Amino acid sequence: MLTNPLLWAVLGLVIGYLVRQFFVAGKAGSVEQRLKNLTEEAERKSKEIVLDAKGEASRLLDEVKNEERERKTQLAKLEERNSKREEFLEKQLGDIKTKEVALEKAEEVFSSEKVQLGEMRQRIQTDLEKVAKLSIEEAKTELLKQVRESHSKDLALTLQKMETERKEEIEKKSIGIITTAIQRYARSQIADVTTSVFHLPNEELKGKIIGREGRNIRTLERATGVEVIVDESPDTVILSSFDPLRREIARLALEKLVKDGRIQPAKIEEKVEEARQELNKRMIEIGENASLEVGIVGLPKELIQLLGRLYFRTSFGQNVLIHSIEMTHISGMLASELGANVEVAKKGALLHDIGKAIDHEVEGTHVEIGRKLLKKYDIDERVIQAMEAHHEEYPYATPESYIVAAADILSAARPGARRGTVENYIKRLQDLEKIATSFEGVKNAYAISAGREIRVFVIPEKIDDFGALQLAKDIASKIQSELKFPGEIKVNVIRETRAVEIAR
Repeated sequence: MLTNPLLWAVLGLVIGYLVRQFFVAGKAGSVEQRLKNLTEEAERKSKEIVLDAKGEASRLLDEVKNEERERKTQLAKLEERNSKREEFLEKQLGDIKTKEVALEKAEEVFSSEKVQLGEMRQRIQTDLEKVAKLSIEEAKTELLKQVRESHSKDLALTLQKMETERKEEIEKKSIGIITTAIQRYARSQIADVTTSVFHLPNEELKGKIIGREGRNIRTLERATGVEVIVDESPDTVILSSFDPLRREIARLALEKLVKDGRIQPAKIEEKVEEARQELNKRMIEIGENASLEVGIVGLPKELIQLLGRLYFRTSFGQNVLIHSIEMTHISGMLASELGANVEVAKKGALLHDIGKAIDHEVEGTHVEIGRKLLKKYDIDERVIQAMEAHHEEYPYATPESYIVAAADILSAARPGARRGTVENYIKRLQDLEKIATSFEGVKNAYAISAGREIRVFVIPEKIDDFGALQLAKDIASKIQSELKFPGEIKVNVIRETRAVEIAR
């Protein structure tokens, strides 16, 4: 048997070697299995990545195709617009050429008639010389000789009379010169338009002003009553409204929003309210500067603010405050020349149109509203009498009332001061808004797009959705029956419900 220790040792070594080989073979199999699993996992992930990449590539390709279609559509629209413009320009060019031909024919006829008239005049003159047997110069000399011989005494008396009347003639001429100088009083004249341009720091702000789905621009238009036009002009936004006060509020609000950087509906309403308050302060400053310019002090603060408000009103295209200042200077000069009360005349001229500051808020003519305002703030009765007759609604009670009326005519009648078409246009827009606000349940109404559209904001608690439809029809019917207008007017009734709650 195995009794030799050496044999046992050899046997142990063999057994250990076999056991070690067994374990090594097991580990190798495990590693191979793990490598196989990792390889399969890698292949699976690579397939997923390839599929994701194909999907992303397909999505990007679709986006590129959509953008290409939009670009082609825009190019087609631009080409169509350019084509229409070219047709319009060609038509205008044809009209101009037709007019040029007509003018050339008329000029030829005029030249021919002028030549004929000259020949006829020469023929008549020749015939007269033949009949009288004298030339024109000989006839003139003979006539003067006969007059001198027969009327020498009368001529002497006439010369003497002319000498005595010379002073009176000089005085009349001097008055005429003064009147002409006053009528041509040199002062810059502002002809207000219906649009203002707001310059943006960069083009990217246009998107913020428009907002998501246009909510920002709609909020700004509703809060200010101004149409905001964001067109292709670089870095500019156009504010359109017939009311300069609304345009200024919108401009100040936009200025504040651009500085703040946060443009969203709640912030827009906040900045519009701030702009209104700031404009009220500015109107006081404008009124104070106007009263100081003409040398009138001691007016109540409320009248000073209303004077500043006149800066944002126009009459036939003429700025009402500048017109009043101009009238004040002219009235002061006239009163001084005529020996009337200069202070009363100047105050009457400065305050003659004060009623226009609130005439759209109160019933009555601006003269009647102005009288009530001046009485309310205890203005001298002589000043009221001086201003109330400038449209002949009241009799001329004092010399100063004649002066104020004359100054009003001089300021308004000089060339370039006023434009009737602008006043008619603004009056039509005001009548349009007045008709819309006359219906019950209407909160605000704004005429935009040069009077081709009116936006009506209603109180949602009083007007439901069906009521809004009926209201639009009623307003359109009333506009059609009471106003005369070219083209058509779109009535846009807007009903908006808002829920607000505060968490504390």
